[in-house]
Amino acid sequence: MKLVPLGDRVVLKQLEAEETTKSGIVLPGQAQEKPQQAEVIAVGPGGVVDGKEVKMEVAAGDKVIYSKYSGTEVKLDGEEYIVVKQSDILAIVK
Repeated sequence: MKLVPLGDRVVLKQLEAEETTKSGIVLPGQAQEKPQQAEVIAVGPGGVVDGKEVKMEVAAGDKVIYSKYSGTEVKLDGEEYIVVKQSDILAIVK
């Protein structure tokens, strides 16, 4: 099965959480903060959204930083994805 986003939506796969701090302290599962970095899996076509022309600025394979409480979490074939609007993506990591 494949997720195909509509409009200005983007499908993200969250990157793994840090298991140790920079000083070497191992964090248990509950203490690990979910990272706000993800990899772009699929991108919608853009087009006219709410009366405004939207050009998609991200592409599949990009690493991005997204807003902390944005998007909808989806589980498909045992994998977890997040579907967000392009406006919820804050930056592309290069």
